[in-house]
Amino acid sequence: MKLSQFKFNFTENLIAKYPADNRDESKLMVLDRKKRKIEHKHFKDILKYFGNGDTFIVNNTKVFPARLYGCKEKTGAKIEVFLLRELNKEMKLWDVLVDPARKIRVGNKLYFGNDDLVAEVVDNTTSRGRTIRFLYNGSDEELWLLIEKLGEMPLPKYISRPVERADRDRFNTIFASQIGAVIPPTAGLHFTRELKMRLEIKGAQFTEVTLHNGLGAFRAVEVEDLTKHKMDSEYYSIPNETTEIVNNAKIEKKKIIAVGTSVMRAIETCVSSKSTLNVSSGWTDKFLFPFHDFKIANCLITNFHPPESTLLMATAAFADYDFLMEAYQEAIAKKYKFLAYGDAMLII
Repeated sequence: MKLSQFKFNFTENLIAKYPADNRDESKLMVLDRKKRKIEHKHFKDILKYFGNGDTFIVNNTKVFPARLYGCKEKTGAKIEVFLLRELNKEMKLWDVLVDPARKIRVGNKLYFGNDDLVAEVVDNTTSRGRTIRFLYNGSDEELWLLIEKLGEMPLPKYISRPVERADRDRFNTIFASQIGAVIPPTAGLHFTRELKMRLEIKGAQFTEVTLHNGLGAFRAVEVEDLTKHKMDSEYYSIPNETTEIVNNAKIEKKKIIAVGTSVMRAIETCVSSKSTLNVSSGWTDKFLFPFHDFKIANCLITNFHPPESTLLMATAAFADYDFLMEAYQEAIAKKYKFLAYGDAMLII
């Protein structure tokens, strides 16, 4: 398919600036692929669609306060450093984005807080990208505590408001335990512990994978021919317990629900020749777009995504392109909210 096929009229008023007051009270659009039917619900209504033996695969990655504000040595110029990922734990090397990039050169020292934390720029990676080394003698745990203290939750710029205290909680899912993401697996943001428990009482089960969401999924696609687009690599892990649960559900022909496109990317990376899920960990640059033949999950929960995004393409691959575009026009007409803090879609 072509990039230009994923355009639609997208205006800023579609973007959710805040999450719903309660996680599970966001709107839910339900797409039934067999009946070609669209229903309008609230997220807590997913209770009606799942039951005994149905299996939810969730992403347990945790967003950390990745945006640091500091200043340069000597000049005192204000700078922003966005921590993308840790490259080397022992050397305290990080891959980061810097702003303003033109002022930050190799050899510069950067100061954060009341000089509580100092970093040195050791390499250029891209126009805005740098490799930095934290000049810190404490333990790795102590460094993380400092980052937690000094950093700000990395709300996307499109939210266009100051970060608030509540974002520390709401910009992570209830499943978050493995630190490493700068964007949450947004489909999981709609679950509450009570809703999870009620689903489990009905016999549904939850199992976890890890995929540390970076900014790659939001990088603009710059080629018309989608087969030529290259995704950024992201770390993932699928443990043995998850493969056993998912493969048993597959044998029993239960519903297997990927909670988010990040989960879908992880599990589609690790499909065996017999179309079962393999234990695996490493880096994936899996790009899902029409017409992908999905092997593991038969249901998908996701948010509403912007035009020409890889997230929209992955959703279209699962839902059917024409059906999804029809659903998006209905979502716009009915004032559904888009992006990270927006409403949800269930595709069955």
